[in-house]
Amino acid sequence: MFKAITDIFFDLDHTLWDFEKNSALTFQKILKERRLRVDLEAFLNFYIPINLDYWKLYREDKISKSDLRYQRLKKTFDQINVEVSDELINSLADDYIEHLSSFTNLFPHTQDVLDYLSPKYRLHIITNGFQEIQEKKLKGANIHHYFDQIINSETAGVKKPHPYIFELALEKAEVHPKNSLMIGDSLEADIMGAQSVGLHTLHFNAHKEPQHDLCKMIDSLIEIKSIL
Repeated sequence: MFKAITDIFFDLDHTLWDFEKNSALTFQKILKERRLRVDLEAFLNFYIPINLDYWKLYREDKISKSDLRYQRLKKTFDQINVEVSDELINSLADDYIEHLSSFTNLFPHTQDVLDYLSPKYRLHIITNGFQEIQEKKLKGANIHHYFDQIINSETAGVKKPHPYIFELALEKAEVHPKNSLMIGDSLEADIMGAQSVGLHTLHFNAHKEPQHDLCKMIDSLIEIKSIL
């Protein structure tokens, strides 16, 4: 299926770096430090879908980075009926960004799969995250060295699924789309975005989404070893 592939482009959050686990640990730390008596499980039950919704708006340029950081927290506190001042919400938003990359949990088999792939393919990252934070995540989790090109939406000026970020990644990697594979968790941002410029795609089904016919789906990263 992927015999012509020379270069593999990975998404980072929700694909290699276990965003939800690291995010939960970050909130556990900062809510305790700010002495907010909040049930963490209840908080996260609301925060996780709210965050995904706001990231979609951010991808579509309907809200700013500061709106994303403020509104996802404001709406979550409203949902759990905890009154928090705007000043504290903004402080928590800063705390979250400061500490998130200090947690380093990866999805199961990430290291094993990268070790398996790196002698055979050139590996790259295409991420919608912020440059400084994503670099810290990669270095903290000790996987930065696997990747040749690391393309982020902040420096690209557009976010996945915009075609330009994929075109920029291909240009920097000096590779043709037909020789390139994109692996990511987001059907819209990673799969449809990459397909729009001709990349092969592999959908890591991190969110237990229904089956589709757009490309092959995997439920665990270890399955990559039997495909490539």
